[in-house]
Amino acid sequence: MNDKEIELRRYDNRAGMTGGKGTAGALAVAPFLRAPYTYYETCIKRRVRARTSVLEIGAGTGEFTGAALAAGAAVTATDISEKSLEALAARFGAVSDQLTTRMADMEALPFVGESFDVVISAGSLSYGDNQRVLQGVYRVTKPGGCFICVDSLNHNSLYKINRYIHHLRGERTASTLRRMPTIQLIEAYGKRFGSVEVRYFGSASWFMPVASKVVGDDSAATLSDRIDRWIGVRSGRHSNSS
Repeated sequence: MNDKEIELRRYDNRAGMTGGKGTAGALAVAPFLRAPYTYYETCIKRRVRARTSVLEIGAGTGEFTGAALAAGAAVTATDISEKSLEALAARFGAVSDQLTTRMADMEALPFVGESFDVVISAGSLSYGDNQRVLQGVYRVTKPGGCFICVDSLNHNSLYKINRYIHHLRGERTASTLRRMPTIQLIEAYGKRFGSVEVRYFGSASWFMPVASKVVGDDSAATLSDRIDRWIGVRSGRHSNSS
């Protein structure tokens, strides 16, 4: 069984257990880890309007699909897990007229070129070959459209250790460790699309689960933000590429 089949089985099982129920979106994330997801949803709200065509890759059970639907977009949610998509459809049954679900591998998106105004992704980039996903996302995005993504970067040794521990526990496949996004990948997206905006969060989020047990979730979130400011984490960057 290859890594993709292992991940498919894992997410099928997860969808069967959760059924797409429970709190979704940034509010479902622990307060001390919430900031990047809140910003992700803010970016979607800025770029998405009624009738905007949106493609979500690696949608899972729809944990972060709601922001685009709430804006009135026509959303096509894709994933390799059919059971996850069934749970997603059940979660958003009230707005089913805005939503289409389709089984699709993010490495080989089954859509004609320039089909979508906006492509979105929350934490899914490491589940596909970085260059194939980049080329596919660019191909299906209309001229003047954009790609909005939130994900973890593979530049912090402590995060790498944590991910490796999850791998040893059987909670993450080896290929996802190799494919974790990097700053170089961000720059590659910027060159392909012509510009890139980046915001960084959570320089000490690895420590926040421990801190939250001592000072509480909300105080840990405040502490995380302060640490980002203290050590000079880049809070934002914009560049144009030729």
